[in-house]
Amino acid sequence: MPIKTLRITTADGRADAFAAFPDGGGRYPAVLMYPDAFGIRPVLREMAGHLAGHGYYVLVPNIFYRHGETPVVELPDHIGDEHRPALIARLMPMIEAHTAERALSDADAYLHFLRAQPEADGGPVAVTGYCFGGLLATRTAVAHPDQVAALAAFHAPVGADGPDSLAKLTAGTHFGHAEGDLTPEALRDLNRALDASGADYTSEIYPGTVHGFTMSDTEAFDAAALQLHWDRLLPLLDRTLTGNRGAGAGD
Repeated sequence: MPIKTLRITTADGRADAFAAFPDGGGRYPAVLMYPDAFGIRPVLREMAGHLAGHGYYVLVPNIFYRHGETPVVELPDHIGDEHRPALIARLMPMIEAHTAERALSDADAYLHFLRAQPEADGGPVAVTGYCFGGLLATRTAVAHPDQVAALAAFHAPVGADGPDSLAKLTAGTHFGHAEGDLTPEALRDLNRALDASGADYTSEIYPGTVHGFTMSDTEAFDAAALQLHWDRLLPLLDRTLTGNRGAGAGD
């Protein structure tokens, strides 16, 4: 699977990024994939490559490029519970500095970049994200209803901007929540806001999971939940970006 290292011009500089896409030429529906706060690393390249193997051009930016190129923070091969507090302490100032205004400015740049790529088909795109990246994906979809046809966010604080922030959501949406992140009552409140938006959505708690369940290099990883994530994500993209191409969700 080809992997291309990229630089994206933004209002505040140049964001390093990578793209994964199918081998053999052609143009493909585009997916903007926001990583979790730990950023670009082998597990994100693996996940982007898996998605690209289903026929998509997948762009993954360094969301903290203002603080340096990848890796912004040095990570161990496996992010265990003994590493997490120190890493979060280093990342939290970057998360707090990444305001909604910065996020939307960057989203404009990422979407503009996607439209210009020769391997991308130039049509509607999907945005997906993990943890903090899921919030960024949600903000991007709400701000660009004319360009974003699908939104998927996993173990993400998607309601952090308040229920009214979802009122203009139009994209086909899936939210996959960690059981440890969201109470049933909070899920009901979130889903009421999604109902009010009129968007076609699914929003569910993945049983037995904790925050970060998709990331195989962390203690939170849950293999069954990762597969459920693919089982939800791939049909959503197939339906909203490409029509019924017959791409198998469990491949």
